[in-house]
Amino acid sequence: MKKTYRIYQIDSFTRERFTGNPAGVVPNADGLSEVQMQRIAREMNNSETAFVLSDKTGESDVHVRFFTPTREVPICGHATVAAHYVRALEGRLGSAKVFQRTGAGILPVEILSDGDDYRIVMTQGKISIGSPFEESHLSKLVKALGIEAKDLRSDCPVVIASTGHSKVMVAIHGGDLLHRLSPDMSQLSDLSEEIGCNGYYVFTLHPGESPLIHGRMFAPAIGIAEDPVTGNANGPLGAYLVHFGIVENDGSELSFDVVQGEAMGRPGTMKVAVSISDGKPVEVKISGEAVVAFSTDIEIEVD
Repeated sequence: MKKTYRIYQIDSFTRERFTGNPAGVVPNADGLSEVQMQRIAREMNNSETAFVLSDKTGESDVHVRFFTPTREVPICGHATVAAHYVRALEGRLGSAKVFQRTGAGILPVEILSDGDDYRIVMTQGKISIGSPFEESHLSKLVKALGIEAKDLRSDCPVVIASTGHSKVMVAIHGGDLLHRLSPDMSQLSDLSEEIGCNGYYVFTLHPGESPLIHGRMFAPAIGIAEDPVTGNANGPLGAYLVHFGIVENDGSELSFDVVQGEAMGRPGTMKVAVSISDGKPVEVKISGEAVVAFSTDIEIEVD
């Protein structure tokens, strides 16, 4: 039996088409097999494509699965924004709070009506902050990034941080250096196998300015040489900044803006909000806008 599916290309964390982070979205993916979802993600060739399915357990509003061109991943920030932006457009929704089942658990998403458009707020998963890298891994990281040890900020330890999908936090001095980076992707992939983490978020910190953060994210081990604007890097970054006391806050929340994608010619922005209790991060939310780049229908044979 053949079934027609609509596929969207959404640019997340922007309202300007062809900037921000592109994500594929299949808003009614029921009937597709895992193999078919992976093939569609490979064909779309975005860092992630989101497939919105019915949650057969009835415990959430939708079940969303995320695929890179090479494999499934538990959660994705920009593809979450894209998926719920499409749902809001198709359903002509007002402001609403929904729950999505993901590989990182059941998580709330807020759809905020903004005039005739929408802003999407994603609550991320469980916070986890690792220990500072040992010297052997640190030296391999520095070499793979093509920088020197002195380029790392001494007040920002290199650690693995996660709110559902882990990233290595790497703070460096200087925006010029950030935009000149040309990592050895093979070396980063090899290091990923050693440390059990596929993504490297390299950023510069600008206290007293907005945006606070400029960043770049590399994840060659899962088929993403560089990701333009990454929710699942900047969310963990917010928790990391609070955990290590790197940025001043009012004791209840740290909120800041991020710009990413500049080096790729696809700049996008997001807001990160970290709830704080007893000096520790307890919940992370990211929010951003989106725009439809294009959509099309495809006919697929399903069981």
